[in-house]
Amino acid sequence: MKSIDEDRLNIEIRKFLKQVGVTSQREIEKAVRDAVESGSLPGSGTLAARMTLTVPELGLEHVVDRELSVDQDD
Repeated sequence: MKSIDEDRLNIEIRKFLKQVGVTSQREIEKAVRDAVESGSLPGSGTLAARMTLTVPELGLEHVVDRELSVDQDD
């Protein structure tokens, strides 16, 4: 039976998740700022957010849903 290098896999996964987290945060913040500037975002409330992780070679699809609270400064 073959085994994998658990430490290397862990490092690769962490690098991937860090990149996803940082770039996703920037994209969400930019979209919210643009929506506020255009007036298309209500003064406060929530935004439905969904992240889907897929790894086709493993047949993996993992979905995370979360409501993001958004309150604008007066």
